[in-house]
Amino acid sequence: MRTPARASTVTTVVVTLVCGLTLALAYLNKARCAGAPFDGLGRSLVFDRIKDSSVCYSDIQFLWIGREIDNHVFPYLTGGITDAGTLVGGTVEYPVLSGLLMWLGGIGSHTDAAFLMHSALILTPFALATAWMLGRLAGWPALLWSAGPPLVLYAFHNWELPVVAAATAAIFVVARFDRVPLRARGIAAAVLLAVGVCLKVYPGAFVLPLAAYVFTGGLGGRELPPTVSGRYDPKGAVAVAAAAVATTVAINLPFAVLGWRGWLASFEFQSDREADITTNSVWFWGVRPWFTSVDGPHSDYARFVSVASPLLIVAAFTLALWWGWRRYRREGTYPWLPVCAAMLCGFLLLHKVHSPQYTLWLIPFFVLLRVPWTLIGGYLLADLSMGVGVFRYFAALGAGSDASTEKLFVEFGVWGRAALLVVFFVLFLRSDRRGASPIATTETPPVAITEASSR
Repeated sequence: MRTPARASTVTTVVVTLVCGLTLALAYLNKARCAGAPFDGLGRSLVFDRIKDSSVCYSDIQFLWIGREIDNHVFPYLTGGITDAGTLVGGTVEYPVLSGLLMWLGGIGSHTDAAFLMHSALILTPFALATAWMLGRLAGWPALLWSAGPPLVLYAFHNWELPVVAAATAAIFVVARFDRVPLRARGIAAAVLLAVGVCLKVYPGAFVLPLAAYVFTGGLGGRELPPTVSGRYDPKGAVAVAAAAVATTVAINLPFAVLGWRGWLASFEFQSDREADITTNSVWFWGVRPWFTSVDGPHSDYARFVSVASPLLIVAAFTLALWWGWRRYRREGTYPWLPVCAAMLCGFLLLHKVHSPQYTLWLIPFFVLLRVPWTLIGGYLLADLSMGVGVFRYFAALGAGSDASTEKLFVEFGVWGRAALLVVFFVLFLRSDRRGASPIATTETPPVAITEASSR
């Protein structure tokens, strides 16, 4: 008879091996767009011909040209952005650690096919590490990450795998190293989240619920340091926030000092990006038809989105944090992981860009939190409709063909995901952890809160 520890080890190994097989399929899928013959810049001639119609497009292959990766230019230091919004001189539109990974993938590459292959080799360990951590945390549900359609579609679509690994590692540290004092775990997790910020920004939002978890003493308030006399740990919460800020500054500072213009240009590019047909957001499909002035960065539509989107995201974050505090007062543990998941739902729904590969950000929360599998299946169906339909839609538009059928698939993807993100926002905030090792819930409220509620 297997011991629970042995069973967990076997499950984790299987989950990780399956992930490796899925990554091989993911690479083969994207590699259909790459290969000889090449043009003078090392671009596969087949890429522009079939990238949309065959659904093998990837940002990795696309950005081989236009960001000086093909010329092996170190990113940001000599870059900038033109008045027309074009990045030049090695600047890329992502935070600095993603830029470094792109540069590393370009070393030794002389064609987009080689760049795709080298990038896949760099990204693969991050996906495997995520599978291993999710397997340790949740067991068999981790197969949703390892064998799900999103990993096939998006593993090598962009540079998402490192940031997902960083965010998952932060959760893993808090959950699995429970013999380490909570403050130390919180600080370590904050450092990992800050690394995520320097990859793709979104994990920065998770620092706030993590700080609240440390502030309230972790599980049932029982993890407060011995030096704390009350039921809160403000010094621990400040240390968590300070660690995140310090790590983010330390990583970005060399680039900002040595190449201010190129470093700043990546933020300017994202700030100026319009919610157009390429962004797959509810803003383009739902809000844009309300405006008569819709073209250009200074149109009424663009100005409205630039204000409404961040304000609504902040409102969603605030609502999630407040809801988490109410649950803490009722149950005795601040539900930091459910709050993180809800905040991510708010961001995905309300941000002006909702690229298909962002689904990878959400999968670990589907694995770790108890939400209905039928709704998860519905979300993956809507995502598949978007992930395939949007490129078929672009192919039909480019060919001048009737695109009405493809448009239906895109609209189903946009509105199906949007509706379910609203549902998951609520369900995540009410959810508990899967598996035996709790992260953010407890059945026993701390004595101080129980006494206060009895008065």
